[in-house]
Amino acid sequence: MRNKVISAQDAARLVPDGATLGTIGGGGGLVEADALLAAIEERFLSTGAPTGLRVIHSLGIGDRDRRGLNRLAYEGLVRKVIGGHWIWSPRMQALAREEKIEAYVLPAGVTAQLMREIGAGRSGLITHVGLGTFVDPRQDGGRMNRSAQDTLVELIEIDGRTLLRYKPFPVHVAVLRGSYADPDGNISLEEEPANLEAFAMALAAHNSGGLVMVQARALVEHGQLPARAVRIPGALVDAVVVVPDQPQCYAFYYDPTISGQRRALDPKDGAPHLSPPANAPPASRQPHELPLRALIAHRAAQELFENAVINFGFGIPDGVAKLVAAQGETDRYYQTIEHGTYGGALLDGVLFGFARNASCMIDSPSQFDFYGGGGLDIAFLGFGEMDASGNVNVSRLGGATIGPGGFIDIAQNARKVVFCGTFEAKGVAYAIDDKTISIERYGQVRKFVQTVDQITFSGQQALASGQQVLCVTERAVFALTEAGMRLQELAPGIDLQADVLERMEFAPIVPAEIPISNF
Repeated sequence: MRNKVISAQDAARLVPDGATLGTIGGGGGLVEADALLAAIEERFLSTGAPTGLRVIHSLGIGDRDRRGLNRLAYEGLVRKVIGGHWIWSPRMQALAREEKIEAYVLPAGVTAQLMREIGAGRSGLITHVGLGTFVDPRQDGGRMNRSAQDTLVELIEIDGRTLLRYKPFPVHVAVLRGSYADPDGNISLEEEPANLEAFAMALAAHNSGGLVMVQARALVEHGQLPARAVRIPGALVDAVVVVPDQPQCYAFYYDPTISGQRRALDPKDGAPHLSPPANAPPASRQPHELPLRALIAHRAAQELFENAVINFGFGIPDGVAKLVAAQGETDRYYQTIEHGTYGGALLDGVLFGFARNASCMIDSPSQFDFYGGGGLDIAFLGFGEMDASGNVNVSRLGGATIGPGGFIDIAQNARKVVFCGTFEAKGVAYAIDDKTISIERYGQVRKFVQTVDQITFSGQQALASGQQVLCVTERAVFALTEAGMRLQELAPGIDLQADVLERMEFAPIVPAEIPISNF
């Protein structure tokens, strides 16, 4: 077999103009092929090529600055982006906002599974995921700006059931990453924090007649990789680029308890120290954010039950995971994240998607199969806006393209959904004393609106499928009913009229007696 090892610069020269480029990754540098993306960026800046790329990715990739998808965010280099989550690439968000690219969003699970369907030569992905949301062709069809005109998804009827068909297309180049490679192109992901859809993306590109290029930290000899360690077989790989200084993520170089190679007896054992940003205020001057988040998490956690299969979303919901870990109760539940990981102590912030001491790691398309089939008992998710019909928006806020990541795949299929978040945003201030909450300053942004800007979660679809839906905030708890959003509980110290009803753009159903939340 030929030696497939080449330089990053040579790999970048293989990307043709107008190619559909597929890549994978997650926030914090998780399984991110940054060296290859940097080589493509360098080639474009020095030669003006390649041009007119169509980029597809399922999760957020980047550092909100220069790395990841930010490296491809140049007018001319990219023509079209289909991304599941955009906040880690503000430069790509800016191109979308300025109509310099065609911007589309598809659910992360749909994107990962679509790559598998493309690789298998099937007629796209047929699924219920996305019905009633902005990716439904009866709404926006996943289009996020005026420049986006393509039809990526269509309605079909099978056995009297309305479903969505996400259309297939060829993938010309896959830009991926692994831990170890041999000269034949066999790729191990053994030091990576997740598998994501690495195999599915490689399969899609190879079987489309395209190229598969993979960066890896080290090269080993022929036959040195155990067969069970190889996640991408050499038969699918065209080029290997060795990056000796490839870190496991942005925050630290390598931690075997993150990749599942070693189990720490104490979850804190071996945990890297993450320093706060240089401009962070001193701890004594921090706002009341952490107690507030803890209160919301404490109330949301009361929805847990023994042996529940659960998922935690990004932001305030991962406070529930912290609470479970702090109480030493991780073994009482089956914790999952969409990246394909089960169990362990979940990391948060820029390292959302990482877990220490995980019990299992599978490919993300298979994880989304589990979710789509109804395997989740409870999902704890954030929300940007919620309206009177129980619709939730997390995908387009303030006119910016955000994207849902795995939110749609998860929220639409869990038996119970618990939305967790603050009642208002931007500038709100509280005084918290013995779990009694008083508001010192109202927020500038209302989150309970008459009509959400975009439907990322459909209340109507949830009611039709029999889901239980709660919304937990620091002021009140709401439940979705056939008649609309019903006030379920009121937080201690909160004034119903002034702090809740007058701060909402719609009138919820208010019972004669309102229980006080046990925060």
